[in-house]
Amino acid sequence: MGLGGILAAVLSGFLIGGAARWVVPGPDPMPFWLTVLIGLAGSVVGGAIGIALYGTGGITSTRGHVFVTVMIEILAAAGLVALYRRFVQRRPLAGPEAYRFPQRGVGIARLRARFKQLGIDPDKLQTPGAGKPAGPPAAEVERELEKLQERRERGELTDEEYQEARERLRRF
Repeated sequence: MGLGGILAAVLSGFLIGGAARWVVPGPDPMPFWLTVLIGLAGSVVGGAIGIALYGTGGITSTRGHVFVTVMIEILAAAGLVALYRRFVQRRPLAGPEAYRFPQRGVGIARLRARFKQLGIDPDKLQTPGAGKPAGPPAAEVERELEKLQERRERGELTDEEYQEARERLRRF
């Protein structure tokens, strides 16, 4: 497999893995490589199911077969994300706890430490769901932004770190 094939596989894995992460509600922060790995595994499982349904030449014989196979790949990868959440992050798939920022998982300790360094409490971040408001209240976000500005003025944060922290607050 040449460089083009490797890049195509990584891109495909990333797209399938990213779609799978989107399907499962709540935050599932994970490194790029894990998203790609989940996407590739979902593609293998979904492709095998597609072959079982349509035969080896039948997967690409019609657009409908291709579409169904890709949807199966995404669902298989979503199943892997759900397993990751249940058994690695030890969080539920539904309800208010599914929308809380995880306590454990690949890279979570480092990400939590980085949030704390930037003055952001990850346990106060929320994503939409379960009838809760999207993100922290506006007043809390305003206070966090003021704290960030003060830290930047004191020289504790570079301009780049300040901008990254602001973007994170906007996303949550």
